[in-house]
Parts: sequence; structure tokens; C-alpha cells
Amino acid sequence: MRIAVLVKQVPNPEALGAVLRVDEDARKVVLPPGHPMVMSPFDEQALEAALRIRDQLGTQVGITALTLGPESARTALKQALSLGADDAVHLLDPAFDGADSYVTAHALAAALRQLGPVDLVLAGRQAADWDAGVVALGVAEILGLPSIGFACAVEASTDSIRVERVLPDGLETFEAALPAVVTVSNELGEVRKPNLRETMRAARKPVATWTAAEIGLDARRLAARRTLARLYLPQKRAQCEWIEAATAAERGARLAQRLYAEHLIPSS
Repeated sequence: MRIAVLVKQVPNPEALGAVLRVDEDARKVVLPPGHPMVMSPFDEQALEAALRIRDQLGTQVGITALTLGPESARTALKQALSLGADDAVHLLDPAFDGADSYVTAHALAAALRQLGPVDLVLAGRQAADWDAGVVALGVAEILGLPSIGFACAVEASTDSIRVERVLPDGLETFEAALPAVVTVSNELGEVRKPNLRETMRAARKPVATWTAAEIGLDARRLAARRTLARLYLPQKRAQCEWIEAATAAERGARLAQRLYAEHLIPSS
């Protein structure tokens, strides 16, 4: 069985809040020099799901990590290799600069075709930067594969998968024939961490680099379909209003009236 895990490098979300700045004129997020870049945490969950399948089925499972991004995105691939991926592919080309979800999905789909027969494609439920959550499902649509989202458990046999997915009020179980695409949610649980030896071994492993031409991507698929009209940080407003009355019951009644007037609670 061959599993491809789609990963993305993102700014470390745990260190982002205090340093995030937006250039509204350029419509870009501006990060301070040296801000740490990491694999998107949801993609770590997807890689963990792949590693658990290999633990389940044995050494006949091969895992390939695949990303599209700038030169620095190799860091996410090296992290995947240190965690146990067998090999890694980096889609790197000036033609991918400014790629939106449409371009990214088509490029990844073309790369998956180039890889040869892939039985299972795993990805995080969404990236931790823009939170769009559409690329993996776009890949499934382009390749004509069944897709299952928000997985919290994935079990596989040689020709099918069994997936538990998260719902707002419970869990849902699906079975699908392979090949298929599955997006993985954080409910999968704790992910493994690499040790120093694995990290050093990953540093020596090569990463394949493919251009748009090498994956046979049609030039028509390189034109972004999405236009970013505005990018800004919302203004934060805080307001405190005291509800005064002679008794607690009267204060409660006035508070309820105030909340109802603001359409925050239904009428009784």
C-alpha cells in the first residue's frame, strides 16, 4: 500500500498572535524575521494516521510526504521524514507563486498522478493559517476519488478503509474502497515526536523537487481563480454596561430585557 500525505508549512500558530501584522496595502501577512515555521498541526495528525496504518499493516506500507510551497517549505518535509515518512516530494516553481486553493489542488493532483498508483491520500482537515479546508477535497474531485472529511480514526486493509468522522453531536462511521482521500481532524489524538537520531537521519534523506513542467501541469491550471479583495485585522471593541436595580430579581429581569433587545436571547 502507498499512502501520500499532503502537508503544508505555516507560521507557528502558538507564537503567532502577539506578532501578527497585516500590510493592508499589499494584502499580505507580515511576519517578523526568524518567526518559526512548522508543519500545520492538522497535517501532523494526517501523518500520524498514516504511521498508525503502517503500524497496523506492517512494512508493506510506504508513506510519501508531499507539499507545495517556497524553498523554506522543505522544513515541513524534513519534519515528516523525521517522523517516519519514507520519502518526500517538494513542488517548487515560480509558477506556483501566489497559488490559491484551485492552483494548489490541481498541482497536488498532478503530482499524485506522477507518483504512480497511490492507494490513500491523507491531509489535515484544514491548514492552520487560512483555515480554508478545501484543497484535499479539491484533489479528490480532480482525481475522481471518494473523500471523507474530519476523520478521528482511520483503519485500512489492502483494498478498503474504515473511517470514524467527527460530527457536532457524535461520530459517524464510513467505509470506502481504495483509492480514496481522507482529511484528518485533531480528535485523532496525540501525535508522535521524533527523537534526535531520527531527526539527524531525516536531515540526510533527499527531497525530490518537481516543477510544474515536470508534473505535466497545464498552464491553464496555474491561473488563480480567487482574488483577495481586502486583508485586515478586525478592530477589537470592549464595552461594559452596568445593570442597576433595587433587587437581584429586578436586575435579572432588566438584564434579560437588555439581552433580548440585542437579539442575544429568544423571547420567553
